[in-house]
Amino acid sequence: MRQTEFRWFFAGRLVSLLGSSMAPVALAFAVLDASGSVHDLGIVLAVHMLPLLALLLVGGAVADRFSRRAVLVAAHLGSALTQGGVAALLLTGHYSLVLVAVLEFLNGVLASFATPALRGVVPQLVDKTLLRQANSLLGSARNATKILGPSLSGVLVVAVGSGPAIAFDAFTYLLATGFLARLAPATDTNTHRRTTVVADIRDGWTEFRHIPWVWVGTVSFCLMNLAQTGTWQILGPQLTRQISGEATWGFVLSARGIGLLVSSLLMYRLMVKHLLRLGQLASALAALPLLALGAHLHAPWLIAAAFIAGLGSSVTAIGWDTSLQEHVPAHVLSRVASYDDLLSYIAIPIGQLSVGPLAQAFGSFRIATAAGIVAAAAAVIPLASTAVRQLPHAQTHHTELVSPAPGPTHVTGSCPPSERTCHIRHRRRIPGHGSECDHYATQQ
Repeated sequence: MRQTEFRWFFAGRLVSLLGSSMAPVALAFAVLDASGSVHDLGIVLAVHMLPLLALLLVGGAVADRFSRRAVLVAAHLGSALTQGGVAALLLTGHYSLVLVAVLEFLNGVLASFATPALRGVVPQLVDKTLLRQANSLLGSARNATKILGPSLSGVLVVAVGSGPAIAFDAFTYLLATGFLARLAPATDTNTHRRTTVVADIRDGWTEFRHIPWVWVGTVSFCLMNLAQTGTWQILGPQLTRQISGEATWGFVLSARGIGLLVSSLLMYRLMVKHLLRLGQLASALAALPLLALGAHLHAPWLIAAAFIAGLGSSVTAIGWDTSLQEHVPAHVLSRVASYDDLLSYIAIPIGQLSVGPLAQAFGSFRIATAAGIVAAAAAVIPLASTAVRQLPHAQTHHTELVSPAPGPTHVTGSCPPSERTCHIRHRRRIPGHGSECDHYATQQ
């Protein structure tokens, strides 16, 4: 937080995440109040998700091809306009399914460009040795808004209506645009290339499949989402109500949110040699709530399982993002991240569509147990790969250099042959103690 560029970025993400966490509740009530149709709500949610999945690879190529700062500013400004348009339709009483669906479709398009750029811009704002701390702070903001946002949105909808709540979301996008625009041009390292976007996407796939730990981890997350996410979203409320009552489901979700927040705060201080290995192990904890449901465990156990799952999920997210930013070359980071996102997210609707028929055929509790077992297995199987187990977490290298006489600090020697970039930070010389500098070698 001592770095100006990161402070502006963090402020932008904080307000944007707060608005985004409020929007689903406000939008759901807005569409239901205006149309009275669950069918309308399903259409609006679907048209937002489809372009996000369809254009992620294009968004990754654009974020690697042009200024990530410019991509983020344009995407947030566009989101402010689309959400503002939805709010205007609701506030003026001119609700139209077609217009709202078009605006939400455009919002999904903009999100497909912002998502890869957000992954790629963080290493341009902080030193490589501070990426874990940066991701921990961003994760803390994201998890805190997940806890606060829906409740705040519900209160706002009751107090002033869904239209003003969506207008607030538009305002947070506009405010975030202002913060992101303050990022210095020096943070932009991408330059326009003469290749086509299609060629960039193809190059991104080549990079993705040639980094073993990346594609192994992505396949793991894909299988976990396939087995776990839809089962939890669809069977979780139903089975919890049968076992402990409807009120317990709210406590379960809150416990998971608290676990996410606590873990993201702890990860700021935790130093481990193999961060990816820890994250992969922790991802197995996310299966505990499904196993608890399958075993017919009552409220206290289910709430505890949800809290532990939240702890593990946050460790996984921070470990994965940090590993990508530390080890994937900067010029292809957004494209590699877009393949990771696409292959992970596309499994979610498949799982959501499959869980109903499977539960009807085999029983809900059996499917919950099976999904938990599959998710846990998918989490730990990648640890059989040496590339996953042995991937190092970046360490800070210190070299003390002593100058025999007063004057400017001089750095002798050179970077190791395997390193392409050296970052030198000089400290003020203290009389009687010579001069020194910290020598950071980061591979790009």
